[in-house]
Amino acid sequence: MKKVLGGFIFIFALLALALLLALRGGFLDTFFGSRPVVDVIPSAAPAAATDALTPPVHMTPDPTPSAEPTAESTPEPTPEAEPESFVLSFIGDLTLTGSPGVPVDFEGTMNGDFGYPFSNVKQYFLDDEYTFGNLECTFSDQWLSSIEYFNFRAPTTSANILTEGGVDFVTTANNHSDDFNNAGKRDTWETLENYGVAYGKNDEAQIVTTPSGLKIGIYCHYNKDYGDYRPDEEKALAAIRELKEQGPDLIICMFHMGIELNYYPEDKTPETCKICRRCIDEGADIVYGSHPHCLQPIEEYNGGLIFYSMGNFIFGGNSMPSDQDTAIVQLTVHRDASGNVSLGDYTIIPCCISSKPVTDPSLASGVRGRYTAYNDFRPTPYEEGTEDYARALSKIDGTYDGPDGKADYTNWHEQHG
Repeated sequence: MKKVLGGFIFIFALLALALLLALRGGFLDTFFGSRPVVDVIPSAAPAAATDALTPPVHMTPDPTPSAEPTAESTPEPTPEAEPESFVLSFIGDLTLTGSPGVPVDFEGTMNGDFGYPFSNVKQYFLDDEYTFGNLECTFSDQWLSSIEYFNFRAPTTSANILTEGGVDFVTTANNHSDDFNNAGKRDTWETLENYGVAYGKNDEAQIVTTPSGLKIGIYCHYNKDYGDYRPDEEKALAAIRELKEQGPDLIICMFHMGIELNYYPEDKTPETCKICRRCIDEGADIVYGSHPHCLQPIEEYNGGLIFYSMGNFIFGGNSMPSDQDTAIVQLTVHRDASGNVSLGDYTIIPCCISSKPVTDPSLASGVRGRYTAYNDFRPTPYEEGTEDYARALSKIDGTYDGPDGKADYTNWHEQHG
């Protein structure tokens, strides 16, 4: 009996000990479904449940997050480009000095006023986009000798005439660029660069950009292989193709070509005319011609323009040239909203190379005598409706029917010395 009672007490003690351990370890709370109390910090943006089969989406965070939400800003609409129009001006030969040994006092007439030569025509170039001309003289302050019968060397300061007159680009590819050989050419190019006047060398193709962003491809060329100085067709067409690859808005070929004082290039230089047309067919928009010292017709061909000769403009080489007429041609080009550029209309301003009367106005027109020194090197527009205006206009619009001029240089220096 004592053994039974002792065993019972021992079992009871074990049960009591087990119960105490269970109470301290939370066994009963678990058994009866109670949960411990946990402090929960709420999330500002609870995470959404993620489907285990859907890959996560990676978002790029804002590099400068804002503490507070802000309203989305409305983007400004991109302004549409507006169609634009620009004026390109074309003038003739610029011989800005006299020839040594000839009493043509260009510098004395100008008398230090570099604005003088353009003073009666400058209004046409103030607001145009770009002005083109043919530079027929050398700029150099060196004493340079020449074997040429006529040679023209102006002091470097005479480049001010171009900047005062608003001339933007000149071709130096002509028969007078070699008057003083390589030294003269180097001095001329350096002077033009110093004065900020763009220029072209012989057989050079380049892109120039105008103030309003027009990209103009220009090829300058003078070919001595033929008596009429016709352009080298192979070189010209290759240059046009080269320029087209650069994506210009316009292409201009500036050729020194033709026969002096000839008004009818189709009759006297037909092959030259064909080459000019082939250049238009290849992609040139404008062909600009110089050398004949007189105006020749403008030809509208296959969407392009050919100025066969722009004649003299400021011509310091002679105080009484046999042809007094010149002109300014102003061409309007259009750029549409898509940036495409096309040729528009052009205006012709017939001018005299001088501001002095060429003939004695006191005599009847049939017997008027020509003044012996009418050229004061200041081109001046003719008055519309006058005989002079009509004559100059007819030479460039192709309706002139007078004889070709003559240039007899036999003992010329002695005659004018």
